[in-house]
Parts: sequence; C-alpha cells; structure tokens
Amino acid sequence: MITLASLIERFEADCLAKYHHALLPSHRQALAAMKRCRTHMAPRMLAQCSGCHEQLTVPHSCGHRSCPHCQHFESQRWLERQTQRLVAGSYFLVTFTLPAQLRPLAWQHQRIVYDLLMDCAWQTLRTFSQNHRHLQGSPGAIAVLHTHGRDLRFHPHVHLVIPGAALDADKRLWRVLPAKAKYLFNEKALAKVFRAKLLAALHEQGFAVPAVPMKWVADCTRVGDGRKALVYLGRYLYRGVIQEHDIVGCDGVSVTYRWRDGKSGKTMLRTLNGATFLWLVLQHVLPKGFRRARNHGFLHPNCKRLIALLRLLVFRPTACPAQPTQRPTLVCRCCGAPMVILKRRIPSTLGEPPGAVAQGADLST
Repeated sequence: MITLASLIERFEADCLAKYHHALLPSHRQALAAMKRCRTHMAPRMLAQCSGCHEQLTVPHSCGHRSCPHCQHFESQRWLERQTQRLVAGSYFLVTFTLPAQLRPLAWQHQRIVYDLLMDCAWQTLRTFSQNHRHLQGSPGAIAVLHTHGRDLRFHPHVHLVIPGAALDADKRLWRVLPAKAKYLFNEKALAKVFRAKLLAALHEQGFAVPAVPMKWVADCTRVGDGRKALVYLGRYLYRGVIQEHDIVGCDGVSVTYRWRDGKSGKTMLRTLNGATFLWLVLQHVLPKGFRRARNHGFLHPNCKRLIALLRLLVFRPTACPAQPTQRPTLVCRCCGAPMVILKRRIPSTLGEPPGAVAQGADLST
C-alpha cells in the first residue's frame, strides 16, 4: 500500500516550490507532522510488558486530524457520544453548499467564512423549525463542515443531522413529526433563506461579494434513525479526506487515486502530478483550533440533563447505554499481556531502524 508519508517525502520539495505563495503555516505543519507519523523520524516511546517485562520502543503517531493513520479512537468516541444523544423519531440530513463564486473568498478568509457558513446553516434550520406547522419550536442538530467533494476538489459545504422534533420551551412541549413523514423542509425555500442570511453576514463582515448569478443548493433527505448519517459524517471528521487504500498508484512523477461518483455510483480514477496531489490534500487542512463538528439546540452538550429527562418522560425505555470504548493498549508480542508505557517523547535516532508496533496499538497522542 502506498502511504501518504512516502508521497510527502517524495513530492514535498516540489509542492513547496510550486505552491509556496499559497501555503499557510498550518499546511506546512500538516506536512511535517504526517511525514514523520510512525516513521523512524518520529519521537519514540518505551513500553514494557506487564507479564514478561519485554521492552519495546514504538514510534509516536503525529495525532494530526488530517492524517489517515491517526484519531481512529477519537472518531469512535465522537460517534458514541452523538449516538447517545439520538432521540426517538425520524432524522433528516440537510446539506448547504457554498456557491462556486464564493469559494475564493472562503479560501482567503477560511476561519471567518467557514464559521459564518455553519452558523447561517443552523440559523436557517432554526427559523424553519420555529415556523413549521407541526414543530413550532427550537430544533436540535449535529453539524459537520466538509471542505471537499468526492473527487477531493475544494467544495465547502455543511451537513446537519436533524431530528424531526422540536422543543417549545415557553409552553414546555415536545413536538415531533408524524411517524410516516418523509418530508421536513422545502429545499428551494431552504436555499433561498440560507442565501439571504449568508450574504447579509458576509456584508456585515465587510466582504465584497461578486455581483454575479450564483447557484444556491440545499438538500434535505430522510435518513431513518440517524445512525448511518452519523457514521458517514464521522468518517471524515478526524482521519483526513483520503484513505491510503484509495491511493492506487505512484510512478515517481504522478499519483493516481480513486473516488466514487455520487450520481452514477461508479468508481473513478484520477491522476495528478505528485505536487498537485499534495496540494489537493492540503487545501482541506482547517485553521488551527477550528471546530469542524458542532452541536446545536437541544443536542448541545449543555443539554445532557434535558435529553435524559426526555428519555425518561417521553421516549420509550431503552436498554442501558453501552460502556464507552476504551483506548486500545499495546500488546506484548511474546506473551500477549498488556504493555505499560514507561517513557514518552524519546528523541529519534535516525540511524536506528523503526521499532515494531505491538498488535492492537492505538498510538494517537
């Protein structure tokens, strides 16, 4: 399998030379982190078996959220937390897409525009829910920002998983859609209101919006109980935009990767110059500290007690929630006993061969 670290080592110099004018400090940090992730260049940690006292040095993972190797455990825990907040009823996946004419602006002012994109999407759903004839209250939503299309091109959009339910705090009422409802909000109306809110927010920030026709797209699809939609959103939350098994070829000059076309469902291949491929991956590195996933309304973390009360008074009794997944431990290669970390962040000695990683290890730090 072709690793992303090997591609960075091979094409990093070309990428820096070709795109030096557009690279941000966060891009350079991502390159450096993913290049040494679990390699002989990474710091090491010393582990000792609790049974036979066998010792092993293991390279650290980089822990970067754009790295395909890292954050598997964090992704699983995020999915478990969101699943625990699911409420009874039908769920819908609502998607708001930034028009192509505004993508250059989003690229130049990523933190501000991404934040406005997510906030305006939530405010749009909140407005529609309060005016809905069945709901008439404040909804809850789980929002995740994606900056890529299926072919990895720059394509900012936000997904929101929203239950067909709302809370009327003034009247202390919990309202839900009819059980067989397959429709939540009108997509054209969603796009129109979202357009108005986002353009107004951009003008308030002092941005000059191009005076050209724009295609505003909103999509609203029923997704059952919401679990599959959460799995889909969690897939790209922490582990980057491409998995290494989708990198199918590298001839020393170009890189070939595969992707699935959303309309036809067919698997497509795309070949790019190595430096261009790295730049394609780096375009989706978010600004430092930016929260890609956010909870709104009654699904906000501050509303845990409210969800517990709703489960008790409104929803059908459910089985006790499963225990949270525990972080995997290193396992001794000799006796299979768990290993204990004795020392971390041991400086790497480049002349030494990489230490073997014990079975079952999750080295995200």
